[in-house]
Amino acid sequence: MKKNKKITEISELGEFKFIEKITNSFEIKKSETIMGIGDDSAVLNFNSNDVIISNDILIEGIHFDLTYNPLKHLGYKAVIVNLSDIYAMNAQPSHIILSIGLSNRFSVEAIQELYDGVLQACKNYSVDLVGGDTSSSKKGLIISVTAIGSTKRKKITYRNNAKPNDLIVVSGDLGGAYMGLQILEREKSVFIVNPNSKPDLSNYSYSIQRFLKPEARKDIIKLLDELNIFPTSMIDISDGLSSDLIHIAKNSKAGFNLFEDKIPIDEEVKRISEEFKINSTTAALNGGEDYELLFTINQKDYEKIKKIKDLSIIGHITKSRDRYLINKIGQKIELNSQGWDTFK
Repeated sequence: MKKNKKITEISELGEFKFIEKITNSFEIKKSETIMGIGDDSAVLNFNSNDVIISNDILIEGIHFDLTYNPLKHLGYKAVIVNLSDIYAMNAQPSHIILSIGLSNRFSVEAIQELYDGVLQACKNYSVDLVGGDTSSSKKGLIISVTAIGSTKRKKITYRNNAKPNDLIVVSGDLGGAYMGLQILEREKSVFIVNPNSKPDLSNYSYSIQRFLKPEARKDIIKLLDELNIFPTSMIDISDGLSSDLIHIAKNSKAGFNLFEDKIPIDEEVKRISEEFKINSTTAALNGGEDYELLFTINQKDYEKIKKIKDLSIIGHITKSRDRYLINKIGQKIELNSQGWDTFK
């Protein structure tokens, strides 16, 4: 860190100059954007497409800990978790609205770091920041992001249309974000006891990145379109595989068989799970925040995806409403939701 770096109190600038300073790097690039930041409301034009809107709120102490969440990473992640919801509708995000509440312990420079992360996410995913709000807060940092996207009505994919015998498919691998969090929490505890400790996290880099800087799977939406595959249902894995698959089953009035040996888990995640004496399947089922896409497809599409490395067929939908995990020795275990619940 540079010595004598100037720290600017937000009160020195006032609300409007503060907003101007932290947003002046954002450029309007989408043709749908008629009016972005600078008026009472944004103006967007989507022509014949249906508009998809999603919102998430992140609260310090509930959803993130600034002991180990860099502000730039946090800004990036705040955008990604919302864009992932748009992709989970089989749509393309195009715009975001960002509102923050912040206490007086945050300087202009600190919040600029947060917005640098937001800017990077906007660039990587080709979305425009078109508005928002700022407010003071007595409870630390609060971030609210609204994501807006669009697609043709016939392409929108809901959670409620999975059919018996549909294949259950997931992108990427699971459990990494949860185990990354375990590492960071452990090192936080060590730091509290010994502030001079310098942990070596090089053996945990994949899992830590999965937690601190996740990515939304826009590539999977593009791939499905290229393969002419229309998922019968879809959701992003934010609360954990078990919770989110149960969401699909409940909404579709169906059940499922999920095969433990088919769940994709990275080797680093398995190693960290052993270190923490946690079953890696438990981490994949219940951890959450992987932001992979979980979807169902008609069996006729099996040949199109069976050799795609980044997609795993992990089960199938059943007519009965029973929801089973089939373990590695063939036993049926009733699966209940164990994932993230913000009120527990």
